[in-house]
Amino acid sequence: MDQRKERRLNLELLVRIWGVDRMARPFAEMVRVRNISNRGAVLIGVRSKVQTGEVLDVQYGPARAQFRIVWMSLSGEAGIQALAMEPPVFSVSTGIGIPKVFEMVGTG
Repeated sequence: MDQRKERRLNLELLVRIWGVDRMARPFAEMVRVRNISNRGAVLIGVRSKVQTGEVLDVQYGPARAQFRIVWMSLSGEAGIQALAMEPPVFSVSTGIGIPKVFEMVGTG
């Protein structure tokens, strides 16, 4: 049984990310996100040299917020969590800005 605190959506969306990589160079790229909640997501296809603990900006449509990288994989995936006072980028609870076709992952 799913013990998560927030609803998550099993869908992929294209987002823009930017920040400073571990070599102190600015970067910006388009990546996909999946397993989306109001406060976090999984980035897919990250090419920049980022690491756990770094902060990056994520933009989906006009919505934008800062997220901290909480885990990284060698395959270019990264788990991100919104900083404390940031507004929800994906609005999972209201569905605003989210495509109408999706599959619920959990309600925990």
